[in-house]
Amino acid sequence: MAKEKSGTKKQGDAKPSALELSQRRDHAHVPLEQRIGAVIKRHRLAANLTLSDLSVGAGLSSAMLSRIENGMATASLDSLERLCAAVGIGLSDLFRETDMTQGSAQLVKRSEQMEVVRVGTKYGHTYRLLSYDRGPRKLFEPFFIEMDKKSESYPRFSHPGAEFIYMLQGRMEYRFGDHTYLIEPGDAFTFSGNVVHGPEKLLDDRIKFIAIIMYGE
Repeated sequence: MAKEKSGTKKQGDAKPSALELSQRRDHAHVPLEQRIGAVIKRHRLAANLTLSDLSVGAGLSSAMLSRIENGMATASLDSLERLCAAVGIGLSDLFRETDMTQGSAQLVKRSEQMEVVRVGTKYGHTYRLLSYDRGPRKLFEPFFIEMDKKSESYPRFSHPGAEFIYMLQGRMEYRFGDHTYLIEPGDAFTFSGNVVHGPEKLLDDRIKFIAIIMYGE
């Protein structure tokens, strides 16, 4: 499958769902001190340490540690480093997990899914983009694809990264370089995207499958 797009049947950028917007607002309202405290408390409990145990190990009073865990006090970097060492994690782990608490979710309703016309696709092809990557770098592209025997041609693609196909309906012969593979409902096919690939022959009137392009670093 190719990376290029020649046009879309729905115009405009995808809009965040109400749930995603709500989550973003919620995370934006959580102070950094609370997020740091939550991570430290989670690791303290996982290590079966009491407040007293950790306060001794980190050289802090139990009262101060309680305030840090509850987001009521800002710890110095030196204190955070001692706390991290006492619970067995690095300072970088602490901040990474703090960021992880601000993850997001994306629900794309069927009516919001963008139908994409790709290079090499003509009559009888439908590519529906299932997720819209809003990050600074595209990590993956998932598609729901329908094809039928009325298709004028079967396109060939190549792209960076890897591709995963899961067959939902119908059977097809799929070309990957010099080889062809029979893909049937329930089959999963993973391959390198840089090798030329694409449907070779449809064995049923209509096929449906999920294709996910995973881009490398």
